[in-house]
Amino acid sequence: MIRFILNGDGVQVAQAAPTDTLLDWLRDRRGLTGTKEACREGDCGACTVMVTDAHGSRALNACILFLPQVDGTAIRTVEGLAAPDGTLHPVQQAMVDRHGAQCGFCTPGFVVSMAAAHAEGMTDHDTALAGNLCRCTGYAPIHRAAEDTAAAAIPAHILADRAMFDRDASPAGQGAAEDRTAPPDAAFFRPDSADALAAWYSAHPDATLVAGATDVGLWVTKQFRDLGPVAFLNGCADLRGVTVTLDSIRIGAMTTLSDLLPVMDDHHPSFAAMIRRYGSVQVRNAATVGGNIANGSPIGDSPPALIALGATLHLRRGDTRRTLPLEDFFIAYGKQDRAPGEFVEAVTIPRQPDRLRCYKISKRVDQDISAVCGCFNITVTDGAVASARIAFGGMAGIPKRAAAVEAALVGKPWTAATVTAAIPAFAQDFQPLSDMRASADYRLTVAQNLLWRAFHADHGSATDVLEVAP
Repeated sequence: MIRFILNGDGVQVAQAAPTDTLLDWLRDRRGLTGTKEACREGDCGACTVMVTDAHGSRALNACILFLPQVDGTAIRTVEGLAAPDGTLHPVQQAMVDRHGAQCGFCTPGFVVSMAAAHAEGMTDHDTALAGNLCRCTGYAPIHRAAEDTAAAAIPAHILADRAMFDRDASPAGQGAAEDRTAPPDAAFFRPDSADALAAWYSAHPDATLVAGATDVGLWVTKQFRDLGPVAFLNGCADLRGVTVTLDSIRIGAMTTLSDLLPVMDDHHPSFAAMIRRYGSVQVRNAATVGGNIANGSPIGDSPPALIALGATLHLRRGDTRRTLPLEDFFIAYGKQDRAPGEFVEAVTIPRQPDRLRCYKISKRVDQDISAVCGCFNITVTDGAVASARIAFGGMAGIPKRAAAVEAALVGKPWTAATVTAAIPAFAQDFQPLSDMRASADYRLTVAQNLLWRAFHADHGSATDVLEVAP
């Protein structure tokens, strides 16, 4: 049984496949067609809904959000943003006043994204709206509508959703201590702890683990794959969160990119800047650090940064735990050092002075997949390179260190002559492929140029085109 609050009313879903998306259920089963079906991959934002739980209110893409993932939450669609007496939500009224809609297809998604940002006091409207695409109105009136509502009070019915979790009440009116997992023979399993997950996954090693579904969701909506037994991990609170000590930063596997961002702002701002360009708010609100590592993608943005920082990966199988350097986890394309029934539990970064520089190269600034992602962690002592950890995504079948380039730098003066001498080493480290995002020659040239960029930035030159002013 899946239980949640939908636009203020309790809902119980007894008959649903584990991979039924919230979008399909809303439109087909409830007739709530304001939530639009468009890209079905989390890119356009037309399907945005607001999901509230103990972590606050978040904008999420309903098209790649499976029903078991919203168990125990409160959901607002565009139909539920107005007050029970019909009074429009402030963002709805502002969109009317500012003429923020034309054809209207994208408008429900925009409005819900704006309402979620408003509920969280978010005033960076460019970021809040980056995951919503409009093809006819233009963003200026929409942006003005968001600005108009920044100081408006949060409506009482939205506050009521949030208050349920403030006082630890269960959204569907059930006791807070109720077991919300499923029996082992059910269509899906929703463990409430890492221990429960470890026991179940050991017994079902061929199962699919779903964290945020920003990747796995497309296996269903685009590839029409049967996932087999499924475990949804969003109930494992002990796999979520960041612990900062004097020696390390431990990141739980279920920590979302949105939750990681403020921590990296404090410790490694360049990493945080790259996270801001990771998908959209809707994607970052769902995507997890563990998922971005475990899927083994050669173009995932977080592994190069974590590898450059010397991260250690923590794996668990049953009661057995092991650790390994993150770069050793990736063996070949589609192959990782992970045994059947073993899952990512956390990743740890050693505390260190911030020397990290991350560069994401893509065709769009926002919400695009990297053609090349390069991360440089170079320590210079007395004018010479004392150590270097350089990692790339998009340059091989796996996220990979530039070992030959590192060797060409370490022990040498941190000068233009040293960089020039190190450039040929890139061809030893990488033989990139050509694909729809970039050619092999382009990737190799960009990687070489990024070393120059890191060098010039380290010497005080302005290298960020987004920050250059006349």
